[in-house]
Amino acid sequence: MPARTDLTARDTGRPARPGRGWRRAALGAAALLSTAGALAAGTAPAQAYSPDPKVGAVYRSTSTCPCHGGALTDPYGGTTFARDPGGYAVKLELTQGSSFVGKVEFHPKDETLRVYDTKNDSDTFYVHIAYVSGRTTHDLGTYTAPGTAAVVDRMTKDFDIPEGAGVDISVYDDARLTDYIGGARGTGGAVA
Repeated sequence: MPARTDLTARDTGRPARPGRGWRRAALGAAALLSTAGALAAGTAPAQAYSPDPKVGAVYRSTSTCPCHGGALTDPYGGTTFARDPGGYAVKLELTQGSSFVGKVEFHPKDETLRVYDTKNDSDTFYVHIAYVSGRTTHDLGTYTAPGTAAVVDRMTKDFDIPEGAGVDISVYDDARLTDYIGGARGTGGAVA
């Protein structure tokens, strides 16, 4: 009888390595559970606004500030800009229909970005900020207010931007920054 060549360790009577199959199965199951746990633990992406909120911009030269009231008034505490000679402040108000969705402010005095989400609607918006000094654009990142159960979620970020630099603020409806809502950029941007 010819010798068989398709035998496994068990077929030949040699002892198999104990636990090898169980170890592979356990590692595979652990990897699968780890991936599933990571997906389940991650927060679901925010819903996209549809239609996008409208963005209204309010600009103030901060050379003659403090500035408040008038167009800087809103249902969530209003906005006050401090005096900063040569600075140019901007406030962006996001509305959808009759709802005030949020606001974004750039304060030249301390080179501060403030983002407010004023509607608990399982959505958020993303604010990208950059400045131009000389002929170089400096990306400062993308920011959003934290999503909590509070009536108003706010985030404040201080920067070190050179005096007189142009500041570009762009508001997006998605984290990938592909759905542009509005902003203050270029000659319509803020000045630190």
